[in-house]
Amino acid sequence: MNRRTFLTTTAGASLAAASGAAQSPSMNQTVASHNTSLSLGVATYSLRDFYRHKALLMLKELQPMGVVNVNVKDFHLPMTDSPNQLKFGVKAFSDAGFKIVAGGNVSMQKEEQLRPAFEYARNCGFPVIVCIPTPDTLPKVEELVKEFNIPVAIHNHGPEEKNFQSPYDVLKAIQKRDPRVGMCIDVGHTTRTGVDVVQAIADAGPRLLNMHVKDLANNKDRDSQVECGRGIMPFRAIFAQLIKQGYKGSVDLEYEIHAEDPLPGMRESFAYMRGVLDGMKS
Repeated sequence: MNRRTFLTTTAGASLAAASGAAQSPSMNQTVASHNTSLSLGVATYSLRDFYRHKALLMLKELQPMGVVNVNVKDFHLPMTDSPNQLKFGVKAFSDAGFKIVAGGNVSMQKEEQLRPAFEYARNCGFPVIVCIPTPDTLPKVEELVKEFNIPVAIHNHGPEEKNFQSPYDVLKAIQKRDPRVGMCIDVGHTTRTGVDVVQAIADAGPRLLNMHVKDLANNKDRDSQVECGRGIMPFRAIFAQLIKQGYKGSVDLEYEIHAEDPLPGMRESFAYMRGVLDGMKS
């Protein structure tokens, strides 16, 4: 165990205990109780430096912490694969004990990307596509949502994004569209726009179809990401609001730092989030 692994592992345990996780008789009981409130998962973009086989081995190390849901990035189910290859890849996730709850982020910036994206999602069996269209492509995206009966969750991308910086930019664009045209709130990007992330979740209501969570040390700096619980993100308030409004989607960790060795930080992040949920129950 190297120094970083030791520090992040022990820190995660301490944070979880402080939040109440130590009160649970067993991790299995803790995980089972959480599944009745909020469901935590992983955006596999977190493991973007690893091919699918290795990524699955790493994900399995998180299963004792209740990680079952995955939001699959196309690094791990390539859009260039044939339908049979995609079927094989999806089976690899299932055989490893994971439930694919979404696919993405999928680019829908150009007209020629749209139908292939939905055909890809259909071949993979994605329940929802996390995507980022443009105002120009959005009408066609809505048509394809109706044709394929696959919901989309538009991902807000913070100040750097031209069209959909905050959840409110998404809400404005979709409020009169088919209810299957929804949103994926990224709490980090949302915070950097100066928006109250908890209020944005409340205002999203049933349009909220997926969540990406991360933590930041600085609410203006995208490069200040830290392990969940070490920064400024109000996780308890976020979780409380999601539970209050009966959110049934997945809350997916998108861990974008330490790409070459992400597991220690991912473990710490899940330990903290589990601890917060356990503390709320207590």
